[in-house]
Amino acid sequence: MFEKLRVKEHMEVATSTGQHIGTVDEVKDDQIKLTRSDSSDGAHHYIAFDNVDKVADNRVYLKQGTPIPMGVGAN
Repeated sequence: MFEKLRVKEHMEVATSTGQHIGTVDEVKDDQIKLTRSDSSDGAHHYIAFDNVDKVADNRVYLKQGTPIPMGVGAN
Protein backbone atom coordinates (compact mmCIF):
# COMPACT_ATOMS: atom_id res chain seq x y z
CA MET A 1 0.00 0.00 0.00
CA PHE A 2 1.12 3.59 -0.49
CA GLU A 3 0.53 6.89 1.25
CA LYS A 4 -1.75 9.33 -0.59
CA LEU A 5 0.39 12.20 0.67
CA ARG A 6 3.24 10.97 -1.54
CA VAL A 7 1.25 11.80 -4.70
CA LYS A 8 2.15 15.34 -5.79
CA GLU A 9 1.32 17.69 -8.65
CA HIS A 10 3.28 17.12 -11.86
CA MET A 11 4.12 13.47 -11.06
CA GLU A 12 3.88 11.10 -14.01
CA VAL A 13 1.07 8.53 -13.95
CA ALA A 14 1.87 5.22 -15.66
CA THR A 15 0.33 1.81 -16.26
CA SER A 16 1.67 -1.22 -14.39
CA THR A 17 4.10 -1.75 -17.29
CA GLY A 18 5.40 1.83 -17.11
CA GLN A 19 3.52 3.29 -20.11
CA HIS A 20 2.83 7.01 -19.60
CA ILE A 21 -0.86 7.86 -19.39
CA GLY A 22 -0.82 11.30 -17.83
CA THR A 23 0.45 13.81 -15.31
CA VAL A 24 -1.04 14.64 -11.91
CA ASP A 25 -2.82 17.99 -11.98
CA GLU A 26 -4.10 17.73 -8.43
CA VAL A 27 -5.24 15.29 -5.77
CA LYS A 28 -8.98 15.59 -5.13
CA ASP A 29 -10.56 13.55 -2.35
CA ASP A 30 -10.00 9.91 -3.35
CA GLN A 31 -9.04 10.65 -6.96
CA ILE A 32 -6.09 11.84 -8.98
CA LYS A 33 -7.02 14.56 -11.47
CA LEU A 34 -4.89 14.33 -14.63
CA THR A 35 -3.78 17.38 -16.63
CA ARG A 36 -5.70 18.23 -19.79
CA SER A 37 -2.47 18.63 -21.78
CA ASP A 38 -1.93 14.84 -21.75
CA SER A 39 -5.40 14.00 -23.06
CA SER A 40 -6.36 13.80 -26.71
CA ASP A 41 -9.80 15.29 -25.99
CA GLY A 42 -8.52 18.28 -23.99
CA ALA A 43 -10.49 17.27 -20.90
CA HIS A 44 -9.47 16.44 -17.34
CA HIS A 45 -9.69 12.76 -16.45
CA TYR A 46 -9.69 11.12 -13.04
CA ILE A 47 -8.11 7.96 -11.63
CA ALA A 48 -9.38 6.54 -8.33
CA PHE A 49 -6.77 5.99 -5.60
CA ASP A 50 -8.03 2.40 -5.35
CA ASN A 51 -6.31 1.83 -8.72
CA VAL A 52 -2.86 2.97 -7.55
CA ASP A 53 -0.37 0.18 -6.95
CA LYS A 54 2.67 2.17 -5.83
CA VAL A 55 4.50 5.49 -5.95
CA ALA A 56 8.19 5.28 -6.89
CA ASP A 57 10.79 7.47 -8.62
CA ASN A 58 8.40 10.45 -8.96
CA ARG A 59 5.91 8.23 -10.78
CA VAL A 60 2.49 6.86 -9.83
CA TYR A 61 2.03 3.25 -11.02
CA LEU A 62 -1.47 1.90 -11.53
CA LYS A 63 -2.55 -1.65 -10.74
CA GLN A 64 -2.58 -4.14 -13.58
CA GLY A 65 -5.98 -4.14 -15.28
CA THR A 66 -6.89 -0.59 -14.26
CA PRO A 67 -9.40 0.81 -16.77
CA ILE A 68 -7.83 3.79 -18.56
CA PRO A 69 -10.31 6.55 -19.49
CA MET A 70 -10.77 7.19 -23.22
CA GLY A 71 -8.71 10.15 -24.38
CA VAL A 72 -5.87 9.49 -21.93
CA GLY A 73 -2.28 8.75 -23.05
CA ALA A 74 -2.46 4.93 -23.29
CA ASN A 75 -5.60 5.00 -25.46
